[in-house]
Amino acid sequence: MRRSELREHIFKLLFLAEFNTKEEMPEQLALYFDSLEELSDADREYMESKYAHVREHLDDIDEILNEVSKGWKTRRMNRVDLTTLRLAVYEMKYDEDVPVGVAINEAVEIAKRFGGDTSGSFVNGILGKAARLPEKSKEPENKEEPKESDNKEEPEETEDNRQPEDKRAEQHAEQQ
Repeated sequence: MRRSELREHIFKLLFLAEFNTKEEMPEQLALYFDSLEELSDADREYMESKYAHVREHLDDIDEILNEVSKGWKTRRMNRVDLTTLRLAVYEMKYDEDVPVGVAINEAVEIAKRFGGDTSGSFVNGILGKAARLPEKSKEPENKEEPKESDNKEEPEETEDNRQPEDKRAEQHAEQQ
C-alpha cells in the first residue's frame, strides 16, 4: 500500500476512536482490518503503530492545535477536521519520516475528501501556523540519548533560509 493510502486508513482508525470507547477499540480495529482486502502484515503493523503513537500524543497535539487556532479550540472543531489535524500535527512534530510539507499537503487532501466545503482551507491554515511554531521535538519514538553534536544551536530562521514549504504555508496562512 502507498503511504497516502496508509495515512487515509490511519485517519479512519483515529476517526473511529472518536465514536468508540477505549475498551471497544480493539474489537473495532480488528473489524476494520478484517474488512481490508489484501492487507499485508507490514501495512497492518504500520497502521496499528502510528494509530497508537498518535493516541499517545493526543494531549500534546491538542495543546498545539489550541495554541494556533484562534476561536476554534479543539472542542469546537468538527471531528473530521480535528482528526485530520491531529494526524498531521503528529507527523509534523513526531514522525521524522514525514516532511512537514508532505504532512500538510496530505492532510489538506484528506480534509477535502472527507470534510466540508471549507475543511481544506481550514486545515491548511491551522497547519501553516503549527509549522511555524518552534520545534518542541520531532524526535523518533525510540528515544535515544542525544549525541553531543545534536546540542548545537540552529541558525536563526530568516526569510532567506526558510524552506519553500514554510514560505508557502506562511503565505497561505496570511491569506486566511
